[in-house]
Amino acid sequence: MLNYHHLRYFWIVAHDGNLTRAAKNHNIAQSALSMQIHALEEYFGQPLFVRQGRQLVLTEAGHMALEFADAIFAKGAELQGTMNALGAPRQNVLRVGSLATLSRNLQMAFLRPAMSETASGIVIRSGRMDELLNDLANYALDVVLANVMPVSMSMRHVVVHTIAQQSVSLIGHPQPSRHHLSLAEVLRTEPLVVPAHPSSIRTEFDAFVHRMQINPQIVAEVDDMAMLRLLAREHAGLAVIPPIVVKDELESGMLIEVAQLPGLMETFFALTLQRAFPHPILQRLFDNSM
Repeated sequence: MLNYHHLRYFWIVAHDGNLTRAAKNHNIAQSALSMQIHALEEYFGQPLFVRQGRQLVLTEAGHMALEFADAIFAKGAELQGTMNALGAPRQNVLRVGSLATLSRNLQMAFLRPAMSETASGIVIRSGRMDELLNDLANYALDVVLANVMPVSMSMRHVVVHTIAQQSVSLIGHPQPSRHHLSLAEVLRTEPLVVPAHPSSIRTEFDAFVHRMQINPQIVAEVDDMAMLRLLAREHAGLAVIPPIVVKDELESGMLIEVAQLPGLMETFFALTLQRAFPHPILQRLFDNSM
């Protein structure tokens, strides 16, 4: 029978690409690691690696073995996560990861239906995309909310759900002096607070003003929607922002939507894993967001 300890050692080295580093990172003797991989190669009757300098490069057979190993160990992690959840005192707790820069209003709009369910609980943790995706892959999170597509993780087992699309506008304090100005004039004359790169809004905004042959007066670049909201409130300039981020300020009249930016949209995603036992609350949230 296949020795899954040997397969796991192969899997570790295949993802690391360096035998010495893999042995050190996982506290395994390098000689033992090498022997286990050699035993697996003998079992398969195929070399799984070729050495190129200090790196171990997968052969064609190695690539095939890695594809199966990824699926096997992903299922193992899912099994462990599922069994842990079944033994937990509150089986319906929804564990949410949220990109630290994401709008709080958007998060609430998506999660509010679940908060009315007295039998469920919600745990929300903010962080960087790489941290959140790692926790998602290890079944420490049920879903990750983001406004960017993940690039640091294999998409093979990740399902990307589009949960909302929001238009982008210029938001600022009411000023009668600008009422007669066209959008082009506003963009040329008003100080602007914009999202920082690599925000999708910023990329689309830069392309938009380039097409209009406008050199805008950018006074601040911010990667946090909460800070963009604060700067708009503090008269720092017109904010390039989805209106949902400043929903309360717009409703109170503190801020107004000066102009919509045609064609600019921000898309919000919920990232989950392909699971044999989906979380019971998530599907209801996805249905509600459609």
